[in-house]
Amino acid sequence: MIAYLKGKLVHKEPTLVQIEVNGVGYQVSISLHTFSEIKDREDLKIFTYLHVREDAHILYGFVSEAEKQMFLQLISVNGVGPNTALVVLSYLPPADLRSAIVREDAASLQAVKGIGGKTAQRIILELKDKLKKDLGDEESGKTGMVHNTVRREALTALVTLGIAKPAAERSIDTLLKRMGTSISLEELVKQALKNA
Repeated sequence: MIAYLKGKLVHKEPTLVQIEVNGVGYQVSISLHTFSEIKDREDLKIFTYLHVREDAHILYGFVSEAEKQMFLQLISVNGVGPNTALVVLSYLPPADLRSAIVREDAASLQAVKGIGGKTAQRIILELKDKLKKDLGDEESGKTGMVHNTVRREALTALVTLGIAKPAAERSIDTLLKRMGTSISLEELVKQALKNA
C-alpha cells in the first residue's frame, strides 16, 4: 500500500491533483477540504489510500493523517464507498464530521449530497463509539472548551440570522483556524457573515 506521496505538485483541480515523484506522475482523487488546504504549494506531501477494484486502481489523497483516518472510518461503514466518503469530507472537515457523528447529528450528515437518512443513521451507529474517545481527548485540550463555546454561540447567531448551517460552520472554522482563540465572539460573527 502507498502510505503517502511526497513530490512536486504538477496539476490541481477541486477533485484531483497530479504529483510527480521521482519522474513518475500520480493522479490522486482529493476532497474539497484537501484542495483548499494545499493552496499553491509546489512541493506537497499527501497521505494516500489505494483502492483496488476489478477495473481500476484509484489513489485517494488527504492533506492530513486525520482526514485519511476519517476516510478509512467512513469506508468501513456498510454502503459507504470511497467516492461517497470523499464527498462527505468535501462537505465536512474531519473535526466537524467527527463531532457530528458523536453528537448523533444526522441532519448535518444528510446535508451532504447522496447521504440519505438510513445511511446517516448507519454512519452514526457504526462510528459513534469508535470516535467518542478521540473527540473527548481532543476537546479536553488546553483551549478546547473555550473554542467550542465560542464556535457554538457564533454558529447559533449565524443560523438565527438566516445563514445555512453548513456554510456558517465552514466560515466559522476557517476564521477560528486563522485567528485562533484570540478573536472575540462579536468579531467572529461579523467576519463569518462577510465570508458565508
